[in-house]
Amino acid sequence: MMIARWTCEAKFGMKAEALALHREWAEQIGSQTDIDIANSRVVTGSVGAKEAIIQDEFQIANLAELDAFFDKIAGIEMHANWGKKMGDVIVSGSTYWEVFRVVD
Repeated sequence: MMIARWTCEAKFGMKAEALALHREWAEQIGSQTDIDIANSRVVTGSVGAKEAIIQDEFQIANLAELDAFFDKIAGIEMHANWGKKMGDVIVSGSTYWEVFRVVD
């Protein structure tokens, strides 16, 4: 098992809006993929981390599953529209993916 983590940074004063858009994505877009959204979670910065950081974590079996996920969301028109709305509330260039192997 692996964890795929998508990170972004909310613009100052826009964290609540960014979190609302994360929930919207999970309900309307993520649910159209083969990723089990029920096993995902959203975390934000607290102590020792930027408060503006928002991370979505997804459990995946392997990198092929993540690649299939990327292919799937690329074809969902709603995802492109969501991305434009998200672009208004996050810092440009702050997004990135990390993948971790679960050892226990």
